[in-house]
Amino acid sequence: MSALRPRRSSGKVRAARLTDLAALGELSRLCQSDSADTRSLGLPVNGPPIGVFSLFRLPLGAFRPNDLMYVYEEDGHLAGLVRVEREAVRDEWTIVELDAVGLANAGDIRYRLVQQLLREGAKRAAARFHVACADADDNVELLMQAGFMRYGEEHVLSRPADLGLPQPWSDERAVACRIRPSAPLDALALSRLYAQATPAPVSRIEAFRLADWERQGTHWRVPRSCLTPILRFADVETFVQASADGGKDGTQLDGFVQVGVAKEDQPHYLKLMARPEADVTDLVDFGLGVIAARSGRAGDHRYEHGVIAPVRTYEAPIDRRLEEAGFDSIANVNLLMKETLVRVAEPALVPAGVR
Repeated sequence: MSALRPRRSSGKVRAARLTDLAALGELSRLCQSDSADTRSLGLPVNGPPIGVFSLFRLPLGAFRPNDLMYVYEEDGHLAGLVRVEREAVRDEWTIVELDAVGLANAGDIRYRLVQQLLREGAKRAAARFHVACADADDNVELLMQAGFMRYGEEHVLSRPADLGLPQPWSDERAVACRIRPSAPLDALALSRLYAQATPAPVSRIEAFRLADWERQGTHWRVPRSCLTPILRFADVETFVQASADGGKDGTQLDGFVQVGVAKEDQPHYLKLMARPEADVTDLVDFGLGVIAARSGRAGDHRYEHGVIAPVRTYEAPIDRRLEEAGFDSIANVNLLMKETLVRVAEPALVPAGVR
């Protein structure tokens, strides 16, 4: 621990104020520039053509009343910030930025910001804290000291804009490939698809419920990824691909695609989920076609940053199908979570004993 926090800083942690906006903007810009005397989460890329500062529009660009931001102030200057997005329905908090300036005490500053956040979460009954970070600048070690556990890793793939987008699919072609928009009635089938595509330990940690799969939309993080915060600045649509035989009850799905068409200066978003034996080639091409149709309808050039797609390590061969469609791997990101709930065994019937 001493390696991460070499000395105790003399400043204080407080809630951010509107008057801090200019200083916070400069602090965020410095930290995302990857300077030698700054520390950040490194999400997910920090250089041209996509920068985290523009990707997430931090700080306060999309700040909402239920979001939180704390700053570290020392000698009248801001030397650190932590920003959190809160999901009110599931009582889950997601750290989207954790920055500090100062090579000697950056670790201590960020540790104190995280501790302040955890204390505030305990007061407000937060169920889980999520964070994604690059394995650099002692990010993982610092968060694990604060009680977070690492449960997954994602590859971030990017498709450059100069490749162009495929033609949008016709309705007849989509029907022939069994692709259609998702609906709330697909919740059970999506839950089963998630269980097939996700290792049991990860699914127990994320603990998605049927009601979560019913609420597909712009501000809903199902399925979760390291890049879901950018969906605040996108028009989100979800589609499913039904299995050819429909399974035992006729509702089985081969795959799911979440498409986020950017409304701001950022890349589009593509997230896929599929059964291990299913081929997602058609879903990838269909999703790119949706982006082409929606961005072209807007009459602008919002896709100049290309398309970005997160893929978890256990979701292969989805990453191979994306690479075949022109995507390249640009970053690896760790997923961590801290749970405040106490898990207990549910009541169940057990064999009667004879005494």
